[in-house]
Amino acid sequence: MSRDEKKKVLFVIGMEQKLERFIKEETNVNLENTIILQTYQPVVSHPFDDLMRDIIIAVYQDNVEEIIVVSTNDDQKNTGDILNKIDKNKELQNKIQTLDYLFKNCMPEFPDGSVSGWLEEGKTLTDGVQKTVNIIRNHPLLPSQVKVKELYIDLENEKVSEIAGVNY
Repeated sequence: MSRDEKKKVLFVIGMEQKLERFIKEETNVNLENTIILQTYQPVVSHPFDDLMRDIIIAVYQDNVEEIIVVSTNDDQKNTGDILNKIDKNKELQNKIQTLDYLFKNCMPEFPDGSVSGWLEEGKTLTDGVQKTVNIIRNHPLLPSQVKVKELYIDLENEKVSEIAGVNY
């Protein structure tokens, strides 16, 4: 990946331990101009959620010129386990039913329609990351000159893949 080393770049990544090191080694970005924002999944649920707020603050506070949302093959693995644990918890069943009702009928800002849909954030993490890139790119508070891109990293094979339609 070639890029202007003077450009300030914000990477939005998941919690994988190897990921930060891998990004530093493989992206040819000057470390002094790199900001890494780490979250459990690099997915913006809503245009005004906490992750989006952090991104906007980083853009203005640190003069970020490029945002790269990183997805990996490891990001989605634990979501099914979490949903199973929640579903098996008998104490939560009534609460989940109530929340599902509210999501479907009273809270249009939750388009996923259920607790499990909200936790899963789409069919695959790639769908969630693509949605995130679109939310960031079209956010009314983000300066139009800030580039927003998506990067896929296969941690098992240690390969960086550019997402179709995205140029680095």
